[in-house]
Amino acid sequence: MSEQPTKAEERNTFLFLAVILAPVLAVGIVGGYGLIIWISQIFLGPPAG
Repeated sequence: MSEQPTKAEERNTFLFLAVILAPVLAVGIVGGYGLIIWISQIFLGPPAG
């Protein structure tokens, strides 16, 4: 049987997710999408306007 997490562990996990992991994922996803668009425009040209 597993032990219940303590309040300190819950707080530390929340802080890690909210302060570190969420911003890193957001920057990585947006940056990755921008890189894909940039690379596609190198090969396919700019979007037709």
